[in-house]
This record gives sequence, C-alpha cells and structure tokens, in this order.
Amino acid sequence: MEFVKMHGLGNDFIVVEDLEERIKLSESEIQRLCHRNFGVGSDGLVFIHPSRRGDFRMRIFNSDGSEAEMCGNAIRCVAKHAFETGLVKKNEVLVETLQDLNQIKIFLKGNQVDSVEVNMGEPVLDSKLVPAQGENRMIIMEDLVLNQLGLTFKITALSMGNPHCVIFVEDGEKMPFNEIGFLIEHHSLFPRKTNVEFVEVINKRKIKMRVWERGVGETLACGTGACASVVASVLNNLTERRVTVDLPGGQLEIYWDERENQVFMKGPAEKVFAGKINITR
Repeated sequence: MEFVKMHGLGNDFIVVEDLEERIKLSESEIQRLCHRNFGVGSDGLVFIHPSRRGDFRMRIFNSDGSEAEMCGNAIRCVAKHAFETGLVKKNEVLVETLQDLNQIKIFLKGNQVDSVEVNMGEPVLDSKLVPAQGENRMIIMEDLVLNQLGLTFKITALSMGNPHCVIFVEDGEKMPFNEIGFLIEHHSLFPRKTNVEFVEVINKRKIKMRVWERGVGETLACGTGACASVVASVLNNLTERRVTVDLPGGQLEIYWDERENQVFMKGPAEKVFAGKINITR
C-alpha cells in the first residue's frame, strides 16, 4: 500500500489514495499501521475516495480503528495532497465527508500549498444531535460530575460534525489531563463518546487549547476541536467571533460567521514523507 505521511500542526495522518476503493482494512490492521513503534505511526488513517457529490471523498479512521465523522486537520492535509499531486487542479474544491460536503479554499505560495481554509459548516447545539444525554435542549455551562475523581466541571457540549465537550480552565497545564480526558470521553453523558477540550481564554481574540481526541488520546492539534472551542467561547460571551487558537502544535484561525452561521478554519498542512508498506494477514 502506497501512502503519504502528513500532519496539520503535528496532528499526523497516513494518507492513502484509493480511487478504485480496493483497500479494505480491519480495525486491528489500522491500529497496527498507526502504532508509533510497530507501524508508520500516526493519529489516524485517511483514505481519499471518489465522490459523486464533491471533487473527492475523505474517510478518516482514528488510531484505535474507529471511524470519525470529520477531522479538520486531516481535511487540510488531503486538500494539499490532492492539489499538489494534480488530483484537483483548482483552488476551490468540495470534499465529501461523513459529516457533509465541505468547501475548501487553497492558498498558494509559489507552486506549493501554503494554507487551507475549510468551511466547517454550522455548529450543532441540539444535545440530541451532538449527541449528549440531558434534560436541556442545549448543554451550555452545565455540571458534569466525575465520581471517580470527585471533580465537577462546567461543560459546553456541541458538534462540529463530531461531538465535543469544552471546558474553560485557568491553567490547562495543571490539570490531570489524560485521566480527565479519558473519563469524559467515555462518560455516560456521551453515547458515542466525545472529544474533550480544555480552554484558557487569553483575550477576546485569542484562546489556548489542549485536546483529548476520541479514539486517539491527547494530540497536538484538533481542527474541529478548535472550532468547537471558539463557538463555546462566543456562546459564553468570552471572545469575539474571529479568534486565534493556540494549540501545542501551532495556531489556527477560526471565524464563526454570525449571518450565515458557518464556522471557518484556516491553517497549514505539511507533507512529511511518502512510502510503501506491506499489509500482512
């Protein structure tokens, strides 16, 4: 199997063109490919397939083998790959995901893709659609109790094509992040599990975020998580609608358009190397 290793702000992926849709991998095979000691090593595996609705279709699998609805960093990577390899020849493309059709704008520096802007669509606030259990239609600054640790957090839950639980903190570095992230991911409040974001508000135009990704663990960046964090920040009157999100792997520019109710994400994507690997069964 031929692949390209790529990353968006350190959130890394094995990208595979499968235009004839011949490659079928089991959950354990995906886990092995993504393993950082026994495989290529990545946060996820991404397939590029043909699409009847868009220019191509993206499928994203987490490192545990589970399929995700959407991934903001991965979609920037596949857009860069598709443009630079000639799979698409225009600067504006449509990418089909399990979430929806996403509009992409590609910005060049010379002949290379410098950055990619993605229309991430409308944030989903209806708790039944996130999905999240609860009596209220929206979960904004509601209590979530972790009985195992004796801790209670104020959470805001929403979906950007996949579920997110946003928690505002004074200092994310001082939190027992891995333990809390795992427990919230698997909390009964979230029937399909959830991504978890710890957010520090720096000022009205900048936030700092750490992310625990569903099916992966802590990663250096999460595009949908950055979008969810900005939406949650606006809903709680903490920031403006155009915000720089500072992640461990770098920065993303997020804008929540009030008139159209669309969230836009802009950031880089990088190719690391290309290779081939045998899938033994």
